[in-house]
Amino acid sequence: MDLSAINPVLLLASLMVAATPILLGGIGELVVEKSGVLNLGVEGMMITGAIAGFAATIETGSPALGFLIAAVAGAALSMLFALLTQYALANQVASGLALTLFGLGLSSLMGQGYVGLKPPSTPKLDIPLLSDIPFLGPVLFQHDPMVYIGIAIVAATWATLKYSRVGLVLRAVGENHDAAHALGYKVRLVRCAAIGFGGAMAGLGGAYLSLVRVPQWTEGMTAGAGWIALALVVFASWKPWRVMVGAYLFGGITVLQLNLQAAGVKIPVEYLSMSPYIITIIVLVIMSSGRGKAALGAPASMGRIFHATG
Repeated sequence: MDLSAINPVLLLASLMVAATPILLGGIGELVVEKSGVLNLGVEGMMITGAIAGFAATIETGSPALGFLIAAVAGAALSMLFALLTQYALANQVASGLALTLFGLGLSSLMGQGYVGLKPPSTPKLDIPLLSDIPFLGPVLFQHDPMVYIGIAIVAATWATLKYSRVGLVLRAVGENHDAAHALGYKVRLVRCAAIGFGGAMAGLGGAYLSLVRVPQWTEGMTAGAGWIALALVVFASWKPWRVMVGAYLFGGITVLQLNLQAAGVKIPVEYLSMSPYIITIIVLVIMSSGRGKAALGAPASMGRIFHATG
């Protein structure tokens, strides 16, 4: 065992990269849940975004276009969930799980011709002067644009929810959809918009995995990232900045575990592999308890079906 082989600069820089996919997926799911909807299909939307973005990048040679197509693909898949839950009034938990299974199967079918291919590299954004600062430069200012876009989306989401009329309406729908409907707000439209945003963010997170984090397509490559993003929202008590902190925490655990293995510390990889599913079980238990939801500050109408009365 040689812990001196672990480079702290590379460790922290890798942490930000590892955190970005679950940060994007988590912030999208936060907005969805703030509107009063529980979507367990994050994993399915992420894997669909991963293959859609990868395929678009391979065919066009443009990573930027690949990310755009991934966001569109994730949003499109989320509209299937919106149709089922907001108009067909299907159970949200069952529909979300079905969406994950559908996304995993669809991505496997779409990705058959892309196994073994390598996409064009996504250029890094070296910020002048700041990137030259010792230690902080490589850690904070030498990443690809999506790392900074993810942070900007968190800031924009926080500001929108806290200060804008759009955020006020979204929170009102999530807290009491009947009262919001009585005031004239279009509950279904608001929730569909939130679901579409969540799908787009999950798609971006998936594309980040296949284009930057692990620049290749492998079936099932999300490996529980969507479930971790889902759990992050609960652990963050539905607060955007806490989602970012939680994403960096989970990203740090992943990177640290790999570095410890490289240094000779024997940590079975199975422990990390099973952690997303343990976390998901805990989250579902919490979400099934009204007292647990209230204690964490969950939106009061989350998971409840909205019946329009007129």
